[in-house]
Amino acid sequence: MSEIRSRVLELKSKLGVAIAAHYYQRDEIVEIADFMGDSLELSRRAASDPKEFLIFCGVGFMAQSVKIIAPFKRVLMPKIACCSMAKMIDGEMFDRAIGSLMAQGVAKDDILPIAYINSNADVKARVGKMGGSICTSANAERILRWALEQGGAASEKRIFFAPDRCLGLNLAAKMGLSAAVLRSGLDLGDLANARMICFDGFCSVHQLFTPRDVDFYREKYAGILIAAHPECDPAVVAKADFVGSTSQIIKFARELPSKQKIAVGTEFNLVNRLREAGKGKENTFVLSATKPECPTMNETRLSDLLAVLESIDRGEFINEIFVDENDVKFARVALDRMLDISGK
Repeated sequence: MSEIRSRVLELKSKLGVAIAAHYYQRDEIVEIADFMGDSLELSRRAASDPKEFLIFCGVGFMAQSVKIIAPFKRVLMPKIACCSMAKMIDGEMFDRAIGSLMAQGVAKDDILPIAYINSNADVKARVGKMGGSICTSANAERILRWALEQGGAASEKRIFFAPDRCLGLNLAAKMGLSAAVLRSGLDLGDLANARMICFDGFCSVHQLFTPRDVDFYREKYAGILIAAHPECDPAVVAKADFVGSTSQIIKFARELPSKQKIAVGTEFNLVNRLREAGKGKENTFVLSATKPECPTMNETRLSDLLAVLESIDRGEFINEIFVDENDVKFARVALDRMLDISGK
């Protein structure tokens, strides 16, 4: 055991803190975490943990979600890592996008926003104020069905989906909805017949997977299955055998026979841990010619975790997460609406 790891475990026990780690974190972090999960699952488990202090190993919007769900909890991060997708839209850009739609003659009351969980608190708060909902990749279809039912026949709502255009377009295609992309939140494009209007955000990791990668694996291994996250490009999703959220991909892969080959279009660290040796690990491949490693998720190292634990021990509390009270109030409205719709 390394000296740093030993010290981390010592302070973790001494201080009585909880450590939460997203599935995409490095092995060295995952191995000492109290619990793992995807973004919402992790935030909910972390918020319900009885310990006062939580060390959140992930990216900023996830730690914010804990503060939204449990504002009384003290949340610190080893690294204030920022999700590139979440950074593609902030509150001001959200307002400008809504203004662009209104300039095209769409009444504000006829716009219903849905924000992907991969967004910051100020965006979630605006969605809550407008009567919209948050969604995850696992419950997005259910949330969209709810959204389509709002307003009634006399006032058909336009769905504004942010920030991930790929998840939005994949969802629209699955449900047979007309969709358009609001390029950079400013270029209006062809919105006339679009029921669903997607902001032009994306995941830098899931953009690495291409239809050629799918073709390569199908040619190399007869009978291989292709699994993709819905943040992948629609052209990749259309070729996949299975499309699902992080937790859904984990379940799908682990239930396969060990001899079944599978190529997975999502973050490297997760794919590397999907199946154990002798239980299909040797038949599990990353759907990419390059290593699809999330740069911000991989910023956090044991030395960073040690630094934040030592700060708690000194009473200094570095990298503590705070969220504006007004944002907490309205972002909680949007999150609660999602939980009510999806049955928690």
